[in-house]
Amino acid sequence: MSCVKPDQSYRNGKLPGAYAPLAMSYVPMQISAAPNYDASEALARGTLFPGLDLPFMNIVNEKAPDVPTAELMAIDFVADELELYLDTHADDQEAFDLYQSILALRKEARERYTARYGVVTQCDQLGRDSFTWLKDPWPWEFQNRRER
Repeated sequence: MSCVKPDQSYRNGKLPGAYAPLAMSYVPMQISAAPNYDASEALARGTLFPGLDLPFMNIVNEKAPDVPTAELMAIDFVADELELYLDTHADDQEAFDLYQSILALRKEARERYTARYGVVTQCDQLGRDSFTWLKDPWPWEFQNRRER
C-alpha cells in the first residue's frame, strides 16, 4: 500500500511585491443605537440601525418572510444586532435596557410558538413529557396556513 501525499502547492503561493498587503479595512465606530427599525423591518432590511442600512446595489427587501417562524426570526435578529452593538458600546444603558426587553419578548414569542407548533431547538424539550423533537409537522409545513 502506497501513501500518496495530498497536493500542498497552495501553501507556496507568492504575493506581488515584497510587502504587498492583501487588504486593509476600516470600519467606523457606530455612534448610537437609536433610532431603530422595528423587528420585522430590521429582518427585511438586514440591519436594526438605519444609519447602517446600505443596501447592496440599492436592492431593498420590502418585507420579512411570511412564515410562522417570522416573529421568532425577527426578534432573534434584533437580539443579535443589539449584542453586536453592545460588544462595542457596553456602557450604553439605553441599548442594554432595550436588549433586556427584546430578550423578554423573545422568551414570550418562543413560548407562544412552541405551544402552537412544537419545539424549535432541542433546548425547548426542557420540561416536556416526551421527546417531541422529530414529531410532525415541521415549521415549513405551515407555510400556507394562516393564524386562526
